[in-house]
Amino acid sequence: MLSQHRFYFVTWNVATKNPSQDLNALLDFPSQFDKNKPLPDFYVIGLQEVKSQPQNMIMDNLFIDPWSSAFNAILCRRNFFMAKNIRLQGMLLLVYTQMKHLTHLREIEAQYTKTGLGGMWGNKGAVSVRFNIYGCSVCLLNCHLTAHEHLLADRINDYNTIIKQHTYHVKETTNILYHDYVFWFGDLNFRTDHPSGSSPTSEEIVAALQKIEKDKYTSLLKHDQLIAVMKADEAFSEFTEPDIQFPPTYKFMTGTDEYDLKRKPSWTDRILNKVIANNYENLTLRADLISYHHIPHYTVSDHKPVVAQYNIKAFANYTEKTVEFAPISRIWYIGDADFRTQCTLSHDVEINPSDWIGIYDADFHNLDDYIVYEYLAKLSLPHAHSTAGQPRTITLSFPVGSGVRTPGFYRFIYFSQPNNDVRSVLGISEPFEVSSKEDKLVSLDNSEPSPSTSSPAQPGANTNNSDIFTDFTGLDVAKLSRHFANDLNID
Repeated sequence: MLSQHRFYFVTWNVATKNPSQDLNALLDFPSQFDKNKPLPDFYVIGLQEVKSQPQNMIMDNLFIDPWSSAFNAILCRRNFFMAKNIRLQGMLLLVYTQMKHLTHLREIEAQYTKTGLGGMWGNKGAVSVRFNIYGCSVCLLNCHLTAHEHLLADRINDYNTIIKQHTYHVKETTNILYHDYVFWFGDLNFRTDHPSGSSPTSEEIVAALQKIEKDKYTSLLKHDQLIAVMKADEAFSEFTEPDIQFPPTYKFMTGTDEYDLKRKPSWTDRILNKVIANNYENLTLRADLISYHHIPHYTVSDHKPVVAQYNIKAFANYTEKTVEFAPISRIWYIGDADFRTQCTLSHDVEINPSDWIGIYDADFHNLDDYIVYEYLAKLSLPHAHSTAGQPRTITLSFPVGSGVRTPGFYRFIYFSQPNNDVRSVLGISEPFEVSSKEDKLVSLDNSEPSPSTSSPAQPGANTNNSDIFTDFTGLDVAKLSRHFANDLNID
């Protein structure tokens, strides 16, 4: 049996500009006239030339960039979650999914390859995210290849360098091409290339485009460099691309829909895919195209964004390595010396020394936004209560000082992490409440209300607020900066 999951892809060279137009249309969100239209299971957004300068690189690492902030504001409001993101200078890859898929994400890994300045600079190259979902492996790769019409050989070399050097730690899928599904997208920078002596000018190409019957670009596409190198087995021959039924997406005068005649109009922005259809017995994998087009009304950049939607097939009712948290029926009071909870690990879960439990806000929207964490190696792990090959129940004890500092509602998330590069989401708890000691005392003696009492719904109202800023036990500074950036809404 197969299940079906819809992926929505965006590739856009944003030309170092900040988002200044409403991005809802880019993501094809249902309008007020079509509110019941189903949303994709995954959004995959690849941007190139996100503003990045050497003097800003430290700040880029500490604070969220304006494009990520803009997409978060739209997608998280619709209950999408950031599964993984990676940035290499101007290249940015964001992967969002719905909550129901989070605990089916296995072996998530991000990688990058630099190809600029002979591999020393990351202005060109690739960033990727790979994971397993419902028994199938998926690789999502965003790239920015060498520019300029005459540097075709450099683009071919970029592709082959990425294929060779872009490797993963996950056994059986160490190479990009080994995955069941590969989606390769970005500013590939391939141009239109006519035979010497018969090459039309930019003005002539624009004039020809104006005469072309709608969606029929065959006469121009026969001069497309990417199609040519695919046919010649020089690059991307392993991939396929849907028929292009939209005009060239580069180069436009910023703020307009008019081509900039300094460059020949070209299809630089592409979305390709590769499927190993027969990787499993009695099961055929497929990526069924729903749409492939550009969105012309975005004028902030000299490129137009290109989007594609695919339904991919995976195994139905596929479960492996799951963790189920026991319901937490009582309030956790800040500073409790012996807060314990339990979770049950399925028989196939192997506990690695680096496995960890994170505590998150109940309404978290990014797997990187943990508040505190503990490695399982540091927790109380009694012997299994059942025989080998059966589910095991373990008790989790968070030491004093490792808990949260602010009243509110939180969740546990269990991560399997065999090494520093790969992790899997095995379980997410239901929300539980954390309250303050002052609230506990007030509940015991209502006759003596305390002026310092705070409500769990009002984090930060108690007298111990200074702890939030003076005790950073278990916190990563980079992650902490994300919280500050989000709280301050810094763009």
